[in-house]
Amino acid sequence: MALGSSIGVHGWGDMKSLTVQFVTGRWFVVFASFLIMAAAGATYMFGLYSGDIKTALAVVFIEENKVWQSKKFALVDPSPVKIVTQSETVTETEKEKVNSVVSAPKKDTKWYEDVFNPPARGEDYTILQALFSIDMLILFVACICGVGGTLTAIDNLGQIGTSLRYPKKSISTFVSLVSIWNYLGRVFSGFVSEHFLTKYRFPRPLMLTLTLFVSCIGHLLIAFDVKNGLYIASVIIGFCFGAQWPLLFAIISELFGLKYYATLYNFGSVASPLGLYVLNVKITGHLYDKEAATFFGAVFSLLLVARTRKFYKGDIYKRFREEAMVTEAEMLEKKNMGKTEEDAKVGEQHVVTT
Repeated sequence: MALGSSIGVHGWGDMKSLTVQFVTGRWFVVFASFLIMAAAGATYMFGLYSGDIKTALAVVFIEENKVWQSKKFALVDPSPVKIVTQSETVTETEKEKVNSVVSAPKKDTKWYEDVFNPPARGEDYTILQALFSIDMLILFVACICGVGGTLTAIDNLGQIGTSLRYPKKSISTFVSLVSIWNYLGRVFSGFVSEHFLTKYRFPRPLMLTLTLFVSCIGHLLIAFDVKNGLYIASVIIGFCFGAQWPLLFAIISELFGLKYYATLYNFGSVASPLGLYVLNVKITGHLYDKEAATFFGAVFSLLLVARTRKFYKGDIYKRFREEAMVTEAEMLEKKNMGKTEEDAKVGEQHVVTT
């Protein structure tokens, strides 16, 4: 009996020691790190949209209370009811716009019949229509050269700094500069391209082309070993690498629509590993080749600028405004119909009570 109790105590002791080893071990730290990264910021983000949720719920409660009070007053009040209908008719110009937007139903076709017959730019492309379009091919090749060239330089900054006889402290500074300016490039290209597009009709592909040309300056500074030029090159390359991504995804959404944007977004992201493989593995670190490839990408993207020039000169957000107008007109008609029915019911109830 004593032997069994001693075995049980010993077993619990081993389990406790195993638990302590697991909690204090490296794999639990890895697991905890993943949990922290997955949940980080979730509690802070709730403060961003909690006000909108409360506002929406408050509006719903107020409207429901108004409807309930109006119905209650109509049933209790013995005074004669005057039915006044306010005609909120849609003007003829709005009807014409609505009729022009609402298109006839399309015929059912097989998945491969319309691959090489895409709609107009800005409309919703299918996945195959977008992948086989010339615009997507030009954009993809330009981003392979641009993103691949800048990313190759970023990945080899340590070796480049060592070969150009920079101290180790400076090499860590290069990495910090690339990270900081990468973020600034993403923010800057997003709102600046939107501002130029809205105010001056400046095509977004042309902004991408200018970004690729600027990145060539960073490669040239490294290639010619300008004194302290690697600091400036880190800033330029990091900025241009970050600036290319918002432009790439915005161009995809504007040219090929939003219906299959999630799939096309991931297809555009393939430009990064593919360009890195081609320029970093196949072209074995020759700076001249990387600069030439980036320059080729910039020149190649000019084809997309020429092809989409007419599209960006027009109003690219017109379709979304017209769809909103259609929705508003439909809601107005439903509102008028509901108001007429409600007034008729109140009148019938008043006649019955009298």
